[in-house]
Order: sequence, then structure tokens, then C-alpha cells
Amino acid sequence: MAHSHIGKIPARKEDSHKGDYGRVLILAGSRGMTGAAYLCAQAALAAGSGIVVNGIQESLNFVMEIKLTEAMTLPLPENKNNILGKKALKTILEYSKRCDAVAVGPGLGLKEATKALVREVVRKVDRPLVIDADGLNALESRIGLVKKRRSSTVITPHPGEMARLIKKDTSFVQLQRVDVAKNFSREIGAIICLKGHKTVIASPDGQVYINKTGNSGMASGGTGDVLTGIVTSFMGQGLDPFGAAVSGVYLHGMAGDIAAEKKGQFSLMATDLIDYLPMAFKKAGIA
Repeated sequence: MAHSHIGKIPARKEDSHKGDYGRVLILAGSRGMTGAAYLCAQAALAAGSGIVVNGIQESLNFVMEIKLTEAMTLPLPENKNNILGKKALKTILEYSKRCDAVAVGPGLGLKEATKALVREVVRKVDRPLVIDADGLNALESRIGLVKKRRSSTVITPHPGEMARLIKKDTSFVQLQRVDVAKNFSREIGAIICLKGHKTVIASPDGQVYINKTGNSGMASGGTGDVLTGIVTSFMGQGLDPFGAAVSGVYLHGMAGDIAAEKKGQFSLMATDLIDYLPMAFKKAGIA
């Protein structure tokens, strides 16, 4: 279903360097959830980003220095309770000016100070932005901030997050996935990837794709963080945001299908999606 967009991933020139393939900033991770930051950053690298930087609260920076090898870290000042809050905003805004795309949310946690920081990031970061997970939780009653953004925005809610954003229950969302995604996309002016079986990707101008790749083995922790990394990477490489979302969802699902073929669905883990992403690229003809 996504083939018309897949071709938009730019071929790599022989005479090129890492700066040609996008610098992305991933604002992710907190105590107990550094894995989300790792998965998101690794996925962005596997999807072709030239430079990937994980913005992480400074007390956890040493952990990410060990976990990440190819990606860099950006230690963020935190408040005196070792919680990420508005103190980090200046560093984030300054660094984001050097970036081509930014992701916010995976594993950031639900502390009020962190939610307030997320809202400032949404309000002030003037770069293509992917908002996921705890980033969306921070916007539950403030989704209007997305509408005011000048740069493009992609949000990647699962059905429960979507339900909270539109103040309905999950069954309402699941019974009319296409209409919910389409209407909300138009309402907030952002591209929506409504995750789940047959992920729906909707854009504010009314375009809708229904993805056919993926399987139930992907229903495990961390697979959404991988998707965020892939979509952010593609936006950083210069794909139009809708193309980045459609291609990202399609290849993420295809990597899951290849992983399921190789090792079955029961044992499938989020790291497998990163491991099999290169094969998905090859299968889609974009190696």
C-alpha cells in the first residue's frame, strides 16, 4: 500500500558524507525507561540517519554513553529532584537549530515537570517533529499546541493514547479507525499514525493510507519507539512528512514480518525490528 511513497527515500550518492543524511535529535528516556531512548536512537541509525543524538537528563547520561555506540548523547540539565523539566529547554532549543528533525516522548515519564517541558518543546522547536508515547500524554488537554506549530508534526498514538486525546474510549477509536484518524488529523493540522492492526496514516489534506505489513508478534514493549526512530530519521533525511510516516510504518511492519518468518511471533522483540530493517529495505528495493 505504501509503495508510491517508498520511492521517495533518496538514493545515496557515492560522493557523500554523514551530514548529507540528516542530524536528528531524540528527546527520550528517563529512570527505568532508558531502553525506549536506545531503541529510538538505534532505529534512526538503522533507517539511514547520518547523525543521531539522544537528549537525556544528565544523571542518566552515563547509562546512555554505555548503551549507545554510534549515536551521540546530549546531557540535559535537570531539576534538583533529578527530573527533567524546563531547565533543559534552553539546551534543547539551541541544539535543535542544528538538527533536521526532532522526536519527543519515548520513555520520558509522566512527571509534571517533564510534561511541562514537552509542551514547551512542541511550542518552540521550529523543526519537523515526531511526538510519541509520553510526549502525547503531556498533550492530553493541550493538543491545540500542535495546531499552532509552523513546522510539520507527526504524532504516533496507539488506540488508548488516541482515545485520551479525543476524550473518547478505546472501543470508539477502534470501531472507526479511519474516520478518527482522518478527522483528528484535519482538526490539529498534523499527520497521524494511528497504530495497531492495519495502522492508519492520515494527513490534514485528507490523504489516508492503511498499512498492510506487520503482525501480532509486534505487540510487545518498544516496537513503537522503533517506529518513532524510523519516521524521525526519514524526515531528517528530507522526506516529506507524510511520505516519511507512510514509508516508516510500511518498513517497520515489513521488518516485523521478516523477523516473524525467521524466529516466529512469540519471541519477537523490538530489537529484532532494528536487526531486520536492513532486509526490509532490500526487499522494498531501497538498499
